[in-house]
Amino acid sequence: MLVRSLLLELLCSVALVHASVTVYNQQPLGQATQKAEQTQTGSAAAAAYTGSLAYNPTVLDPPALPNPLPPTQFNVPLPQSGEGGLGLPVQGSFYGFSIETSVITQVLGVNASFIQVPFLNLLSLLIERTGEFHIRVGGNTQETARMVPSLADNKMIEKQGIDPNNPTATPALVYTVEMFYLLNNISSLIPGIKWYLGIPFNDTNFDFSIAKYGEAIMGENLLGFQVGNEPDLYASHQHRNSSYNQVNYFNEFGMLIDAYDAESDIPTKNNLIGPSTSSVNWTPELIWDTGYLTAYGKDLYALSVEHYPSDNCAAIYPGQGAPRVPQNEFYKYLSHDGPNSGKALVGPYINSTNIAQGMTKQFLMFETNTASCGGFAGISNSFGAALWALDYGLQMSYSNFSHALLHFGGQNVAYNPITPAPTGQSTFNEWTIGPITYAVLALADAFGNSNSAQVIDQTQNTYQPIYAIYEKGTLSRVALFNYMTDPSGANDYTASVSVGGNGQPGSVPAQVKVKFLLADSVSTLFNITYANQTFGGLFECDGRLKGTENVETVQCDQQANTCQIKVPAPGFALVFLDDAGLAEAEPATTATFATTALTRSINTATVDPVVMATSNGHGGPGQEFGGSTSKGSANAASRTAGIVPGVTILAGLIAGVWVYMRNSA
Repeated sequence: MLVRSLLLELLCSVALVHASVTVYNQQPLGQATQKAEQTQTGSAAAAAYTGSLAYNPTVLDPPALPNPLPPTQFNVPLPQSGEGGLGLPVQGSFYGFSIETSVITQVLGVNASFIQVPFLNLLSLLIERTGEFHIRVGGNTQETARMVPSLADNKMIEKQGIDPNNPTATPALVYTVEMFYLLNNISSLIPGIKWYLGIPFNDTNFDFSIAKYGEAIMGENLLGFQVGNEPDLYASHQHRNSSYNQVNYFNEFGMLIDAYDAESDIPTKNNLIGPSTSSVNWTPELIWDTGYLTAYGKDLYALSVEHYPSDNCAAIYPGQGAPRVPQNEFYKYLSHDGPNSGKALVGPYINSTNIAQGMTKQFLMFETNTASCGGFAGISNSFGAALWALDYGLQMSYSNFSHALLHFGGQNVAYNPITPAPTGQSTFNEWTIGPITYAVLALADAFGNSNSAQVIDQTQNTYQPIYAIYEKGTLSRVALFNYMTDPSGANDYTASVSVGGNGQPGSVPAQVKVKFLLADSVSTLFNITYANQTFGGLFECDGRLKGTENVETVQCDQQANTCQIKVPAPGFALVFLDDAGLAEAEPATTATFATTALTRSINTATVDPVVMATSNGHGGPGQEFGGSTSKGSANAASRTAGIVPGVTILAGLIAGVWVYMRNSA
């Protein structure tokens, strides 16, 4: 029996005990110890900042206005029905998250019983719009992660030290079966959350524990397994010898598949993801030329790449050359055709997306963000990054990417979509949103939940990108950008959107609805609004939008067949041309998670078995036993549907958690 054989494999010589209920005050791994002031200071004051990069208050100067200036009034003619040049249909869940394994206790939950409420609230907000949302747990730390029967103090994950010669400063990790229950419990609380995991690939003595237990416990909530994380960097990161190349990777991938196929405890075999090259040393074509697609196509769930437009490695690691100066890098993100633009990033992969399309495979941007090695303070956490990510996401969808995952690191990363509070910040509203999250939310609204959205790039000027979005073949939304910063308003522009013409009847509606994503400057760190709502400032976020939503109504001239849409400098406008599109972006209710459970460092939801009764996951190993590796576990309930036993007792001790429905307004 699969369940019993896996359990015995994991728990050999380990006795199950009935754990007593205890309320712990453990701090999540790696959290900072000092509370920052909630003020946005200029670059001069920030120069002396020595705290975590996630809270760096550096504010850059916005790039100078271009010379010559682009027009401030122009026409945007669009056909009513989709024509040639549209991208493939994409899901509303196009953007997802990639979370480094070593930080999941900070972001997701300390264990399967204690789940981070702000992150649940954020996921709930997104999935009400998309119907599904994808999260990868992996990254550099997946390559050295190993499963163990238990850890001291009932920890779920523990770092085992860092190799000082490793340029990525990646800790070795050990984890327990609790991790799979944590992930599956999140999917049970918020149906539609799906997961990617990674099989360790640091040597050819393959450890398939993550696949065995992942499939057994998580069931259909698990999408697939990555094999190799940026293998083109293995040699330079000293994970392989200096002569390691794409042929070596091809051969090792084949060795893994042979071993994978021989594992009777892994029922699903065609769910692997690769090659996940960073394109720093190998282009995808170098992998394809090895015969990879022909040899392993039947084993692959999707083709994948990982890429960042830049890196901040020289500022962190010695021997990497002169550090990049963020102020000098900022402009590269703030135009449609710039060096770090989505268009520039996507171009090298168009051939590969066509290959994937011919194989009927998904093509994934499996890890990306503004810059590797933690990103740039003042860029990665700025409003400019939100505009960049929106443009990037639309460009990827237009170029036939299937999904893209924005990466999370720890406290020393500037690009996190959301960052947990540091130690000592114990009140509920003390997470910090990253501006890039506004891009994820706006893109979810742009694509809706019909899984039929198709995108076409209609840009006329590099500082004013334009995309048309068709749903089920009919024009539904228009996305308008303004990358410039001009407080005077002189470089706000008005787009005259017309629908039809060229043999099609004019068909602008009597009025359109518009959601604006706005800030005073591309340099702004907080004070960002989407449809007049905000996630708040430094240490103010609980994962929910605050304020009264304002979807603006713009009257159109049906006789002239135009709608005049004014876009501030800077800003983004999402124009809804029909009621159906707006309805997808306006969920009637959003499940919201709240708690009165207050620990010294974190605020978490406890999982009630009643809430979990409709879980999509499997019971998995251990469901017939009453013990648990969780803090506060008891033998009061068995592990079914991914439920950790004893949490109802724990909930009673700490005053509990409830899930309630809240109007999105």
